[in-house]
Amino acid sequence: MLTAWLLYIATGALAGILAGLLGIGGGLVIVPILNLAFTAQGLPGDYIQHLALGTSLATIIFTAVSSMRAHDKRGALLWPVFKAITPGILIGTFFGSKVAAHLSTRFLSGFFVVFLYYVAVQMLLNIKPKAAREIPGTVGMLGAGGVIGGVSSLVGIGGGTLSVPFLTWCNVPLHTCIGTSAAIGLPIAVAGAAGYILNGMDAALPGISEGYLGFVYLPALVGVALASIVTAPLGAKLAHSLPVSKLKKIFACLLVVVATRMLWALVAHYFV
Repeated sequence: MLTAWLLYIATGALAGILAGLLGIGGGLVIVPILNLAFTAQGLPGDYIQHLALGTSLATIIFTAVSSMRAHDKRGALLWPVFKAITPGILIGTFFGSKVAAHLSTRFLSGFFVVFLYYVAVQMLLNIKPKAAREIPGTVGMLGAGGVIGGVSSLVGIGGGTLSVPFLTWCNVPLHTCIGTSAAIGLPIAVAGAAGYILNGMDAALPGISEGYLGFVYLPALVGVALASIVTAPLGAKLAHSLPVSKLKKIFACLLVVVATRMLWALVAHYFV
């Protein structure tokens, strides 16, 4: 169990830095590592990915709070945008987690792998929308929030890989995109974690003894959250001094490795 705790803490430290540095909630790192750790610990196999997603979103609550405070101090957070997009985020994320509860762990893992490749290609090729319009009105923000929240709940992330391109398209400067995206991760995490907790309780997980709250594994939540709270402000500070574009390419290479490993495990399991 000591090894698991050390892994949770290391995961949280990395996720916190990424949250502040790149405007992501860290779920792209947290989910695959928790998937690996939960499998090694012998957690219920049919719900490994559900537990990884639910726990990831729960940890992002703490990461997002720490990161958004750090960005707000630097004036890189657009509160009107945050307030306008939050209702759609809450609705999309909660219902997305409800849908995820009825999907198999294999399907969710496969969807996550595809999403990792999508994000990696986007970062490697520096694909981003042109600043072609202004922030949409109430209906537009509700729809955008619903889509960002729904997809985020299926992959256990804070939504930065979706909200940053969206805000860039809406002519928001990059550093402000990152800061606002970090804040958007909070309602995603709250609604997503709530959804996974409630639906996990309804699922009647087999072999459960203690340490669970629905689809959230509490020991992992504590370890990852504590470390991420400490490192998220450091990531936010680095975002204003380091070449983020180059770091994204390095991170994209890591995502390709992680996605390929998960894909190999899925294929091997299918044929075995």
